[in-house]
Amino acid sequence: MKKIILYMLTIAVVLPVWTSCADFLDKQPDDMLTQEMVFTDKRRMEEWLARCYNQIFSSGYSDETNIVRNLSDDAFISIELAQWINPFPISARQGNWSPLSNMGTNIWDQTYRSVRAAYIFINEARALPDQLLTEEMVTSMKMEARFLIAYYYARLLSYYGPFPLVTELISSDTQVEDMMKSRTPLDEIVDWLDRELLELSGFFPDRLAEERIDFGRPTKGICLAFRADMLLFAASPLFNGNPDYADMVNPDGTHLFPQAYDASKWKRAANACRDFLDVAERGVYSLYVRRHTDGEIDPFLSFQDLFLTTGETNRELIFVRPGITYYVDVSFPRGAGGSGFVAATQNLVDQFFMRNGLPVTDPGSGYVENGFTEEPIYYEHTSYNQAGPERIPGMVVNRDIYNMYANREPRFYISIRFNNQYIPSAGRNTQYMNGGMDGRPSHDSPQCGTHSRKAVSPEDYPREGTYPYRPGIIMRLANIYLNYAEALNECEPNNPEILKYVNLVRERAGIPGIPESLLGNQDKVRDAIRQERRVEFSFESNIRYNDMRRWKIAEKVFGEEPTMGTNPWGETRETFYQRTVIMNNVFHRKMYLWPISQTYIDNNPNLVQNKFW
Repeated sequence: MKKIILYMLTIAVVLPVWTSCADFLDKQPDDMLTQEMVFTDKRRMEEWLARCYNQIFSSGYSDETNIVRNLSDDAFISIELAQWINPFPISARQGNWSPLSNMGTNIWDQTYRSVRAAYIFINEARALPDQLLTEEMVTSMKMEARFLIAYYYARLLSYYGPFPLVTELISSDTQVEDMMKSRTPLDEIVDWLDRELLELSGFFPDRLAEERIDFGRPTKGICLAFRADMLLFAASPLFNGNPDYADMVNPDGTHLFPQAYDASKWKRAANACRDFLDVAERGVYSLYVRRHTDGEIDPFLSFQDLFLTTGETNRELIFVRPGITYYVDVSFPRGAGGSGFVAATQNLVDQFFMRNGLPVTDPGSGYVENGFTEEPIYYEHTSYNQAGPERIPGMVVNRDIYNMYANREPRFYISIRFNNQYIPSAGRNTQYMNGGMDGRPSHDSPQCGTHSRKAVSPEDYPREGTYPYRPGIIMRLANIYLNYAEALNECEPNNPEILKYVNLVRERAGIPGIPESLLGNQDKVRDAIRQERRVEFSFESNIRYNDMRRWKIAEKVFGEEPTMGTNPWGETRETFYQRTVIMNNVFHRKMYLWPISQTYIDNNPNLVQNKFW
């Protein structure tokens, strides 16, 4: 056995055995590498910290993204794929989920491994002057580790609710019974994260000195943004006085969730958003905008290139990870070299606004569902040119396109790929009907009749392995704009800043703003903000999945409303474009919070399971 000195915990307690970072330690011969040697070597110390970043949410196609996208109403994956990919998200969509389920990912386990790795780094890292590693550099590295701890804990909170909050490295000499921690009440966790992220924001700079090299490391804005996002979650119905969890207690009787609704939590979230915006509006962050030759915002290229532009030049990006080519592959037409098995649902398609900014359900929107376009449709103030082989600027919709997809808002055309739409890199139109190059009978086809197109470059061409770089976006400025508007609407519904920040997002999208006459109508503004979030953030990280849960609407919008699409088995236009129930989903009340693995519950008598599991 290699003599690698690591602090470890037994699987019987809440913190699983910690082995991360051992892979790079194992590069050395037997009996040579010790923890002392890791932390007396600058390169290995940097590697240790770098690997502490490994469990950050992946914007690519990981098991976690597979879960959060397939358990939302944005996306759908064919049941037939269960034999080829992680089957859990598909079975969970059918209600087959228990504390014994193998989810393919274990966020509880990963969190404690990553947190322990970060605490070891904080305890052991030291300056190495002879290797040009100064005290100042080490202090900054330790602050990075503290940020990662807060980030991982905030994510754990969003999936599982309260957890045992460990705020320092547990000694390897600790008795097993002392490691059997109970869950910490939610408000205590929120307060700790609030203090930690606020303190860290006071340490990190507004901008990184070497953004091209270091983009993705913590900044003041990143800390404040995640603090605001966490507090918004805590203010939302799932965690703020939810009667379903009022009787959840630890074995000693300690309540884990707040017993009553607290309106001041919305104000706390709004203030946290304002703290971030005060930094952003010093010129640190701004919405990404491309302008047409006439000086007007080009909404098509603005929204398209937002997801294709690197962080050091794109001031909208707050927190990103490396590129996401595999995500492109699974949403790219099969006949052009992609896997093509992730569909955009008709439920999502129906949420995009019309060109005039009205929902498709509004009689004044001009929405027409049946029939086909007879002439190309042009938009002003854009150089978008991807509607046909002629590449005509401003032509957005070609002839012979189903009217459902005509005259929609610009974000629709950047986010959704539909049948008979031109694929610039392949030089042909999509063929999603049954028997077409990109459709059924293969399961590697969009089962709902449309694909996601967001974060896909016009130059992407999987058949030739062409994937221009793009950042994996976890947090961007529009998140905080709409977070702020939502929080203000709940605590100060007459505050004009609500519409100001929603309408900044809509202006970039090329649609009219929400009228001032709506301000103060809390219910209607709430609905408007929620639809705006649905459209703006479709397919992005875990936003829609978390929104469904924190608003407590998942039982209705996912569990009661079936996944809809056009008919993937249709071989003619008449049959393919028929609205079709693709699947009746299951969302039980218990699924608002993930179950703690039964192994941990069995081995730790102080650890109580989430309700209803």
